[in-house]
Amino acid sequence: MNTEIFGVVFMFLLTCVLAIPLGKYIAKVYSGERTWLDFLFGNIENTIYRLGKIDSKHEMSWKQHLVALLTINSIWFLVGMFILMNQDWLPLNPDTNPAMSAHLAFNTVISFVVNCNLQHYSGESGLSYLGQLWLMFLQFVSAGTGMAAAAVLFNALKERTTDKLGNFYVYFLKSCTRILLPISLLVAILLVFNGTPMTFEGKDTMISLQGDTVQVARGPAASFIAIKHVGTNGGGFFGANSAHPFENPNYLTNMVEMVAQMIIPLAMIFALGYYLNRKKLSYMIFATMTAGFLALAIPNVLMEMRGNPAIGSMGIDNALGAMEGKEIRFGAAASGFWSIATTVISTGSVNAMHDSTMPLSGMNELLAMITNSFYGGVGAGILNFYIFIILAVFISGLMVGRTPEFLGKKVEAREVKIAIIIALVHPFLILAGTALSVALPQLTLSTLNNPGFHGFSEMLYEFTSSSANNGSGFEGLGDNTPWWNISTGIVLILSRFIPIIGPVAIAGLLANKKYTPESAGTLKTDTATFGLMVFAVIVIIAALTFFPALALGPIAEYFTMR
Repeated sequence: MNTEIFGVVFMFLLTCVLAIPLGKYIAKVYSGERTWLDFLFGNIENTIYRLGKIDSKHEMSWKQHLVALLTINSIWFLVGMFILMNQDWLPLNPDTNPAMSAHLAFNTVISFVVNCNLQHYSGESGLSYLGQLWLMFLQFVSAGTGMAAAAVLFNALKERTTDKLGNFYVYFLKSCTRILLPISLLVAILLVFNGTPMTFEGKDTMISLQGDTVQVARGPAASFIAIKHVGTNGGGFFGANSAHPFENPNYLTNMVEMVAQMIIPLAMIFALGYYLNRKKLSYMIFATMTAGFLALAIPNVLMEMRGNPAIGSMGIDNALGAMEGKEIRFGAAASGFWSIATTVISTGSVNAMHDSTMPLSGMNELLAMITNSFYGGVGAGILNFYIFIILAVFISGLMVGRTPEFLGKKVEAREVKIAIIIALVHPFLILAGTALSVALPQLTLSTLNNPGFHGFSEMLYEFTSSSANNGSGFEGLGDNTPWWNISTGIVLILSRFIPIIGPVAIAGLLANKKYTPESAGTLKTDTATFGLMVFAVIVIIAALTFFPALALGPIAEYFTMR
């Protein structure tokens, strides 16, 4: 057990250490400074600008950034729908997998476009290699979209008055070429050398240890799995995701994939400090997010290591922990830690089945997605946290009788209204979707694998995962039906783009305002006190909103288990 804990602590500390220099590098990329990858990607990027007729020197307003973002995402959606609905006759389909239905293709493409990767299909039988490659492309560009939006926010927070916030296409392309691609390439190489397939050959015939002849799916998996983690996408090449031995062969690859999915979200925090030359602000954000992360991760690790008390009460040895749905090569501790890392960061990949975790572990996984602001996905995490900073600035200003300001710009009614709308959209989408599912049993009851409280948790988890752009699931739910595909697809669209539009709009509005240097009367936003205020706002607005729903699901299940 001590070895398992050491492995978890080492993974987390290694990620934190690596995130600092990576954050400095990301800040240089977005500020246009010279980096060591200029010689490799500079000419490639200039060629893409020429082919796309993009003026990389043209600066955009916040509204122009959003128009470009929404337009390019719409094109990716349409291309994806064509490929998935026609993959049966398109090339790169050695296993002759069928085309997707319209409602499943809608859900799948939307899910990958918005960086959620909620998968209502099994990769081995649901997609051709062409479909997998297109989804891999979407995993790059959806992550690049979130990072580009964060770069707009970085630019808007600088100490000056302007309506010019850089070029969206430059931020987007550099995010893909200078940051996502090199890290993904490194991760893919490590996976290949540890046994992950990287081939266009079809299924292979193998004989199992029992002597059975089985067909084993293969494909270009290593590259897909690398970007799924680096871009905090989470979509599995195989149905079992990173619990599959080809996606995650051993404890070393488990550590590599864990670091890969956490590294950029943490680095973006430090990148903000370097970009604005306000390191104390990034330290405050990192400390607040880390406090929330550890408050969820530590209990999960301990609960999964202690095991299921119902099994222990029958006199069965529980020394390995709660191992239902887990892989012995990882163990309970690493699985418990992953379950929170993947839900806090919005990756959504799994190395164990969340449906089998302890009830309160499932509650913490829900809370990680409900708060949706501790680290978060690449780019999107900073945008979500920024909303709570604006609300905390406003509330703190009212409490101490000072004009709310953030980084020298006055926070007024318009910005606060946008922030509170964004903060309320997330719980509204989750609770409204869950309520409709409960109210329409003819559409949902037959899809549940478990009755009672856990069945309610399965429905709550599905909409929480969709709204948080996470993609993980309580996989007892039979979710490939028109109801689940269409309802979660709508939630996916709204929960991705509204929380991007809101923070970028607020940042753009503040950037247009007159900059006022800090004075003795300015509320300090880079202190531990303000960090506690932000944390309190997150808990009150995000977490407590869901207490009745959690009481009907995982909390009630916990008490019935005992």
